[in-house]
This record gives sequence, C-alpha cells and structure tokens, in this order.
Amino acid sequence: MSGRGSPALERSSSGGQTGEVKAAAQLSDTISVQGVSYAVRERVGPWWNVSVYHKKWTRQILKDVSFHIESGQIMGILGNSGSGKTTLLDAISGRLGHKDNFFGEVYVNGRQLKKEQFRDCFSYVPQSDTLLSFLTIQESLTYTALLTLQKSSNNFIKKKVDAVMAELSLSHIADKIIGSRIFVGISGGERRRVSIAAQLLQDPKVMLLDEPTTGLDCLTANQIVSLLSELAHRDRIVIITIHQPRSELFRLFDKIAIMSFGEMVFCGNPMEMITFFSGCGYSCPEQSNPFDFYVDLTSVDTRSKERELETYSRVQVIVSAYKNSEIFSKVLSAIERSKCMKELPPIPFKNKDSPSAFYKLWILLRRTTRNFSRDKMGIIMRLLQNLLFGLFIAFFLLRLRNDLVKGAVQDRVGLVYQCVSAPPYTGMLNAVALFPPLRAISDQESKDGLYKKWHMLLAYIVHFLPFSVISMAIFSTFIYWTAGLYPDASRFGIFFAVVLASHVIGELLTLVILGVVQNPNIVQSGVVLLNSAGVIVGTGLVRTIEEMPTPFKILSYLTFQKYSSEVLIVNEFYGLNFTCGGANSSTAVNAACIFSHGIQFIDKHFPGASSRFRIDFLILYAFLPGLALIAVLSFKIRERITGRQ
Repeated sequence: MSGRGSPALERSSSGGQTGEVKAAAQLSDTISVQGVSYAVRERVGPWWNVSVYHKKWTRQILKDVSFHIESGQIMGILGNSGSGKTTLLDAISGRLGHKDNFFGEVYVNGRQLKKEQFRDCFSYVPQSDTLLSFLTIQESLTYTALLTLQKSSNNFIKKKVDAVMAELSLSHIADKIIGSRIFVGISGGERRRVSIAAQLLQDPKVMLLDEPTTGLDCLTANQIVSLLSELAHRDRIVIITIHQPRSELFRLFDKIAIMSFGEMVFCGNPMEMITFFSGCGYSCPEQSNPFDFYVDLTSVDTRSKERELETYSRVQVIVSAYKNSEIFSKVLSAIERSKCMKELPPIPFKNKDSPSAFYKLWILLRRTTRNFSRDKMGIIMRLLQNLLFGLFIAFFLLRLRNDLVKGAVQDRVGLVYQCVSAPPYTGMLNAVALFPPLRAISDQESKDGLYKKWHMLLAYIVHFLPFSVISMAIFSTFIYWTAGLYPDASRFGIFFAVVLASHVIGELLTLVILGVVQNPNIVQSGVVLLNSAGVIVGTGLVRTIEEMPTPFKILSYLTFQKYSSEVLIVNEFYGLNFTCGGANSSTAVNAACIFSHGIQFIDKHFPGASSRFRIDFLILYAFLPGLALIAVLSFKIRERITGRQ
C-alpha cells in the first residue's frame, strides 16, 4: 500500500492543513524548539558498596529534538513509555530541575525565552488532576481566578469564570462537588476539563498537556481531544502527549510527533507521516490504527538483546531517513525564518495580575477552610479525637486520690505521661491526613507562579490553630476536672496551655517532614518514632534524667517533652500533700510513704524543676515559632530540589 491505509488516514488531509492556511493568511504566534538535548546522571550499584555506588553514569533522556508549530495548531506527541514525551514538555516549559545537562533553545515568536519567562508564557496541565475534593467546580475556579486576577473586580472574575466554564461545557455542573476516591463527585473527564479550565483563566496562547486522556474511557478521551482541538483553532497553540489514541482522532491533529528513546523519529502533518513511512517501506495495513502501528514500529523491544538490537537499528534507520528528509528541512527552515522575522508579535505572556503576598494567604486560607468545612466527619474527629482518648483515661483512672498506698503518685505520673505523649500524636494524625492534598495542589500552582509553596503552608497553619485550641480545650476541661487534678483555675489554665502546645508542636513537626518527604506513611512512621524517642529521653518518667548517660542528657534538652513534662509535674505536685493509708505499718506501706509532700517528689525526680517553671514554659512555647520557621525553610528547600525558585 502506498500512501493509503485506514479510512482515518484519508480523512486527515484537511485537518493537517488548517494551521498552515491560517498562518499564511496572517502573522501568528510560533514556537520553535531547536536541538534540545537533556541527560541525567544516575548512581549505580548497591548503596552499601560505597566504591561502586558513587560511580555515576549519564543517561540521555532527550537527543537533538527540533520542531516548529504555529497558533491555530494542535500537535500530538506519541511514543511508548520512557520515550521522553513528558521530559520534552518539561523542557519546553522550563520545568527541568537540572539545567547543567540541558542543551538547546526554545523560541517563542522568534525570541529565545529567558529562564524567568517560561512559566509566564506556557500553561501546563500535568497528567494527574490536583483539585480540592470538597469544593464545587465554580468555587475551585473562582479561587484560582482570585489568586491570579486579584486587582480585577469581583464582577469581572465571575464573568471570567462563567465564560471559561461555558467554553469547556462545565456550566451545567458548576455547583457539583469535585469529589474524590472516597466519595462520589464529578467524572474523570469532567475533572480533566476543570484542570484545563483553571489554566484558561489566564488566557494562555500556549497550552501544554501531559497525557490528558490517561484513565479515561474511549468516548471521554475523544471528547477531550476534540475539545483541545477546538481550543487550538481559537488562535492558540496546543501541544499534548498521548499514549494510545484511537484512529478517529487522527484527523484532529495538525501535527504529529513520534518519539523513541528521546529522539524525534518524525514530526509533521498527518499526510506527511503517511507519505514518509510509506517511503521507508512501512505502510499502515488496512483497518489498522495508524497511531498504534507507527508507535509500535518505532519502539525498541527490550525483551531480549537480539530483539533490542534489531528494533533499535530499525529506529535509527527511520531517524536517519527523517533527518535527511524534506519534511525535516522544512522544520529547520521554519525555525530559522521565525528567528529572522522582526514583524512577529511579541512573546504572548499569560494575563496575570498577581496580588500581594498577604492577599494570597487570605485567599488560600479561605479556600482551605471552605474545603475542609464540608467534611463533617473530618471536623467531628478533629474536635473530639482527644476527648475520646480522654474518656478512656478517665474510665481507667477514675478519680485521683491523695493516698500514697492507693497510688497517688503513680497515677498522677501516669496521667502526666499520657498528656505529654498523646497530644503530639493526634496533631501528627491531623497533618498526615489533611495536608498532603494541599501540598499536591501547591506543587502545581507554585509552578504556575500563583504563589510560593510556603504560602500554602502558612495558610494551613493558620487554619488548624483554632481547631487545635477547641479540641484541646474540650480534652483539658474533661480530663482535668474528671480525673481530679489540682483544683485550681490558674493551674488548669497552665495544663491546657501545655497540652495545646504539645498538640500544635506535633502537627508542626509533621509539616516540617512533609516539606521534604513525599510519602505520608513514611512521615507518619518518622514522627511516631521521634515522639516516642522524645518521651523516653526527655520526660524523665521512664528513667530519670540524672541517671541517663551523658549523651542522652544533652539530647533531652532538644526535646519539647522535657519542658512539657517538667511544667506539668510541677503544676500538679507543687503544694500537694499526701496521706499514707492509716496505721498499717507493713513494709509495702512504708516503701510507698516516702513522700508526704509533692515538692519532695519534684526535688527527688526532677531536681530544680520548680525554679525552672517559667523558663520551661517559655522554652516550650518557643518551639512553636521555631518549628514554623523550620517548616517554611523545608518547603523552600523542596522548591529548590524540584527545580523551582
């Protein structure tokens, strides 16, 4: 078969010419990618073998990739997994983390982009949708618009959101909750359209989408690609990566690029692709999906060394034929022509009227609060989780007594131990459950330049503080007066302040680790270990600090549990008097009755704690701003690690 294949191939000829006719009629925006190469250095060998593990080798991800596209066109980048499709989008959008191994140029309207211009020129829709589950579609888009177009009036923002929803056929479901895996919301295709709509709010002229059809059924995938084609033909440039498109989509693409092992095997309009591969001796069989056929043809089979060498050689022959073809010559000519055309329009930056940092924090706080306020069960658990723990302790201890024989000291020490160790753990549970979705959306929106990642962190901290205060107030009121701790209002206030600080410190410590560790399960395990180690080393309730080895003594001063336990011990035992079980003079009773006053217990087990009471309290609360600052720094470090500044 020469030049003919499936019916979709024949229908594609008109689709591939749309952008070219438009470009000839008037000046349009252009993107030229020339000689883009990218390599990464990787460690090999087992990590425990230092001499081998430190040797590095370089893996080529992209190799001399060039193409040219103009407004009004949509380009599909095809290729099997690992062919470099996503990395190419990252290179085009300036999102590659390691710049040292990147070579090549990206030109927009004949002008080479500077580092800080990439994110303001390109809109990028990643493969996974990062949306807040409890917001409606309209709310989600409105908050995004407020973060982008703050200086515009509310009426303008509403009209803008309504227009974008109408353009993406979302108006009829504007008030539906987005949902998640746990509860039903909008469909996968609708979620993808919401992600696209969030980018359209800034009127981008260039849109990059990574695998927009992943996880969607065939009909929905076709609808998404048809929608993107319509967006492109409204004077935009749309570039998408796509894995296994149906043959019906063939006619929708103005340009098709095929990649293999980081190299551009072909790039041109659909009819050029038919002609090129037929000229290489690979005509698409009748009734075959041309996408599947050509991607399989240009893939490297790694199942065996023989197959890998054979298929790689075939790919190299096709690449060589493409580089020597007239199609590729036209690409290079178009790139050089666009670089020399002075009359081309300026770089088409997105419309962005960035608000102040304080206003961004306010919007993020409002959005976070609105999202979590609809999770009724989540709110109930956040407020009552500590009370449920307190109920168990209260039923276990009942009322504390002053009789030494009946465990007056032991029961109080056990209660203090629980009040030191449990509140940080519940704070950790809150952060692990609630913050990762916010972190995911901040990763995406910070790359879009809407705000810094630590802005979301501060908004979350401000959001959870009132819940912490209410939750710990409920717990403290119940456990303090039910168990019968020292009956004094001022001492109750100190008890509440200490358990509140411990709870907040636990949540802040978790946020610090979440700033640099992606996996919430690892974070949870890490914080549990840190909290347990702090209780053992710092409280002196398991083993007195005076009896600890010197390294552990020094380490105890770095734990917040040392200061919270000393304050609670002094707060409860100072001024307390004990009785000693009547006239019984058995050995057991005599052993139990070594303390008649609480101050004696403090001096023996926590020497000097009474004089350090205020200092301990202040140091405990100094952990709060200290950990908040470290959390901000951890998110700044994370920005650097992920290649964002």
